Order: sequence, then C-alpha cells, then structure tokens
Amino acid sequence: MRQDTKIHIAVLGSTGSIGCQTLDVVSQHPDLFQVELLTANTNADLLIEQAGRFNPGCVIICDGSKYDAVAAALDPLDIKVFTGTESICDAVSGDNIDVVVAAIVGFAGLKPAIAAIKAGKTIALANKETLVAAGALVMDMAARCGARIVPVDSEHSAIFQCLQGSHRSDVEKLLLTCSGGPFLNKTKEEIAGMTPEAALKHPRWNMGAKVTIDSASLMNKGLEMIEARWLFDMPAEHIEVVVHPESIIHSAVQYRDGAIIAQLSVPDMRIPIQYALGCPSRLRLNARRLDFAQLGRLTFAAPDTDRFPCLAIARKALDCGGNAACAMNAANEVAVAAFLQGKIPFSAIPDTITSAMSRTPFVASPSLDDIFATHGQAMAAAAETIN
Repeated sequence: MRQDTKIHIAVLGSTGSIGCQTLDVVSQHPDLFQVELLTANTNADLLIEQAGRFNPGCVIICDGSKYDAVAAALDPLDIKVFTGTESICDAVSGDNIDVVVAAIVGFAGLKPAIAAIKAGKTIALANKETLVAAGALVMDMAARCGARIVPVDSEHSAIFQCLQGSHRSDVEKLLLTCSGGPFLNKTKEEIAGMTPEAALKHPRWNMGAKVTIDSASLMNKGLEMIEARWLFDMPAEHIEVVVHPESIIHSAVQYRDGAIIAQLSVPDMRIPIQYALGCPSRLRLNARRLDFAQLGRLTFAAPDTDRFPCLAIARKALDCGGNAACAMNAANEVAVAAFLQGKIPFSAIPDTITSAMSRTPFVASPSLDDIFATHGQAMAAAAETIN
C-alpha cells in the first residue's frame, strides 16, 4: 500500500521537448509529483542526468546499444534500467504509476499508449499519432478500460479547458488555431525551395524537429484536426482551422448561442502540461504572464491549402475514415525524415504522402493488427516513392 499522496508519473520520451518541459513542471511541485519512470530513445546522456535529478524507480533506454552505459551510470543510485519498447509497455502497467505522459514522437508512441490505456491509467497525451492512426479503436478502448485521456497539445488543452462545465450538445464548432509556421508569408514557389534549416526556425514555439517540420507544412494542424475529432467526439465538419500567427489564443469553442469561449496565454507548453497533470486544479507556474496592454493586435485568417496542401490531405483522410489517416501519418513520417536528410525538397512532402496513400490498401473498419500493417505498408510505399 502506497504511503504518500503524491501523483506518481511516468514520462515517456523524457529527453524530448515535451518531456523536458514536463520535468520542469514537476520540479516546481515536488510536494505533489513523484517521477517513477523515465524513457528515452537514444539520448543516454540526458536520460542519465534526468534520472540523477529525479530519482525514478526505473528508466528505459530504447536503443539497446546504450543500455550498458546507462546501467553502469545509474547502478550506484539503485535505479533499475531496461531497454526496448516492450519494457515500456510492461512498466507503464505497474501499480506504482498514476499518470503516463505520452510524449514519444510518432507512431512509435502507439504501443506504450495502448498498454497504459489497458491498465486504466490517466494518459497526458502529447503524442498526436496515437489518435491519428487509431482514434476510434483507442477511444473505445479507453472507455472500456476506464482510462482517462487528457490532452497536452496547447490547442487541444485549450479546447478541453473551454469545454469544462458545458454540455456537449451545446457545442456548435471547435476553432483550432494555427500559427502558420515559418513559411506563413512565403509564396508557393518560395516554399518549394525551402531548406531544412529554414523550416526548423519556428517563429513562436520551441519543438522537436519532426513536429517543427509538420508545423511548416501545416500537416501538424491536419494531425491535430484528426486528433480533435476523436478526442472530443466531434464530426469533422464542426472543426475549423484558423490561422492566428501570434499564438495567443490557443483554440476556442463556439456554442450554439453564438458565444465563443477561448483560452489565452503566452506560448509556453508548460501551461497545458501542468494543467494535464493537475486538472481540474490550476497549480502555480513560474511562467511569463500575458500583458494585454502590451499585446497590440491579434490577427486571424483562413488557411491557404494551395500553398499548404498537407492540410487538405489530412482533411481528406479524415473524411475517408478507416485506415486512411494511419497511412497518411506513416507516409508523412517517412517524407519528413527524407526532407531533413536532404533527400527530397520541401514541396515533395505532400506528393510523397499522396502517392503512398494511393498505394496502401484501404481498410474501412481496421483492427489494431490492420493499423500496424497499414503503417508498415504506407512507410514502404513512401520509401519507394522517394527512391
């Protein structure tokens, strides 16, 4: 029987952007949170540093070649060390964990998220791909297993907060805001020739490379649109994307009486992370406050799907249903990796996705096995397109 009343946390992807900011939030409330599990893919040095600071019971390094170094470094601290995705799935199911921060980037985060859901945990979800690839299956599983999914993405957290105390039947529309990324004011021709270095310079947010490139192509907003459909059980036609370069309004909910409730703050991911960990309580956070007097004006526009076709591709995948969004997501992962490696131009990202989707068998009502099969098929098709 556990003696303390702290919330015991697993941070999956602790060395990434969201993981590091989660640990910053935890460090501000040592009386409320206890870190039980940290996982990383390859960044052994930072994982060792984090483990020394937060003293979890267990760490997992997915890259097996780094296991010996991590184990040797943490042996004096009596911290258990494991390797591999299956170890993560086993660890998140333990009785010693209350909340799982799912911050592993990409499709790789799906298996651990499913394991945590099956164990009935509260999931602080930062991994969009879990709901993009398998939204219907994941939400049904969460309902059956008594797992609670709380969004971490700033946009979905904003909607989640704006829905508090309301009846879903009163909701008319979800307004998903979008910064527009680093290429917002570029022409179609300029965007086509942009380099990875230019695409990684996001004007508002500090994110990992994959998410930043997705933001530059607006695929990130497409993924968020699909995620919102499942997270809030909202039909696609009631989800609207609005370009808002200042990133002050993080999203809003329009109600059937015409009222709109929005969530505003400075661009700081620690705010939605902390809300996901502590909601419905609002804990104090050492962060910059929004100053309306200094704010100036806020601007809004409709997204341009001619310059940013990935958003239209995502909308089409959502309308198709089945495994279409899973195929799209897999092809996008391959295309983004190829762009970052200099193998394809930025303009080839949407073309690669469209080609791969057309060559991936469509499944109207996919099982989890179908989802994993689709992911592999679409990745192979995208790789063939690139090669």
